[in-house]
Amino acid sequence: MRLFAIRDFRHLFSAQIIALFGTGLATVALGLLAYELAGASAGAVLATALTIKMVMYVLIAPLAAAYADRLPRRMFLTLLDVVRAMVVLALPFVTEIWQIYVLIGVLQAASAAFTPTFQAVIPDIVPEESDYTRALSASQVAYTMESLLSPVLAAVALTFMTFNWLFVGTSVGFVLSAILVLSTRIPNAAPSGQAGAWNRVTSGMKVFFSTPRLRGVMALNLVVAAAGSIVVVNTVNYVRDQLGGTQADVAWMLAASGGGTLLVALFLPRVLDRIAERVVMMTGAVVLLAGVLAAVAMTAAQAISWTITAPIWVAIGGGMALIVTPTGRVIRGSAPKPELPAAFAAQFSLSHLAWLVTYPIAGWVGTASGFTLAWSILAALAITGAIAAQMLWPREKGTKAIVAGTDAETATGDPALREETEAAEGTLAASQCSCVRTA
Repeated sequence: MRLFAIRDFRHLFSAQIIALFGTGLATVALGLLAYELAGASAGAVLATALTIKMVMYVLIAPLAAAYADRLPRRMFLTLLDVVRAMVVLALPFVTEIWQIYVLIGVLQAASAAFTPTFQAVIPDIVPEESDYTRALSASQVAYTMESLLSPVLAAVALTFMTFNWLFVGTSVGFVLSAILVLSTRIPNAAPSGQAGAWNRVTSGMKVFFSTPRLRGVMALNLVVAAAGSIVVVNTVNYVRDQLGGTQADVAWMLAASGGGTLLVALFLPRVLDRIAERVVMMTGAVVLLAGVLAAVAMTAAQAISWTITAPIWVAIGGGMALIVTPTGRVIRGSAPKPELPAAFAAQFSLSHLAWLVTYPIAGWVGTASGFTLAWSILAALAITGAIAAQMLWPREKGTKAIVAGTDAETATGDPALREETEAAEGTLAASQCSCVRTA
């Protein structure tokens, strides 16, 4: 409740929830629209739309972050909401498949610019470390609840209206989100100091590749995508074809994974107050590896049952939360404040690049050669990512020396720890000192 007592966060979080649920309803409506236009080829249409989405996320986010410090962030986020509202409102009027691709490209380009800017704003309006952790967890819960409840809300709505009205509802949601963003007091970003356009675009990537802990985050992105693709892409066919379930059973199995994510996200803030992010995230990698390997063993041994599948899906959901939720804290502690928008945008792009690799494996290989082969490939990628994370993100033994006031760069070479050294010397705010004690 202390977190939601912060007015600006409360309004911004409400805007996020409204936009998320609107997007979830639009996703259901888009599937029905694709089926209406393409019939049996609807799956291919949706796959192409998903590919466009991933490409936009990978390419647009760094560009948006590169110029975020040159734009008023509140007006920028509002404009992006307005663009999304207009695009979604146009979707019911399309008559050709190519029109879907164009509109989805514009819609996802706006979303790709909105999300990293939104993430970079949170540290400015929630400065306390403990509150910031809870803000990240609340954001994760919002994403989870959207995935759980949007299909249910869509199913209820479709009992008394056509799917085209879902697009209208989504458009109204984006307008409400824009109004809420306008009601917040979002400070403009500090100038990054990067002069050239290319330097601004690549600055976030440079921070990632030059910082050990962020290199580890890149590897963990692959673990999350490899395990998550099994749930996101294969649940429908697995439940319907292997378990002989109904559409409702598909929803319940997705809810099992979302429930695992929700439970972990709710309890994780208390854990992160006492345990370092690296320990939590590496534990998440182990949980995801166990889940993926269990899924491979289940299909290879033909031990397919509801009682085995559901716990695996719960474990995958919980493991994803263990990695995803602390990532914002790690980025915040690893980049100078002017570089935060670029760093968040880099994470946004790099994480979706991992999904762009794993989605086709889960979907195309799973369809052509079966789940066992597809999930075995994904398990190999997850193992590779987990091993790489351990190697790229060593234990930060220099932290105690930093608190004592020794040179951070000599101890670890990590820019986050250099900033923390200044905090220990009294040149940064006391709230930043708490980051050192909890790191």
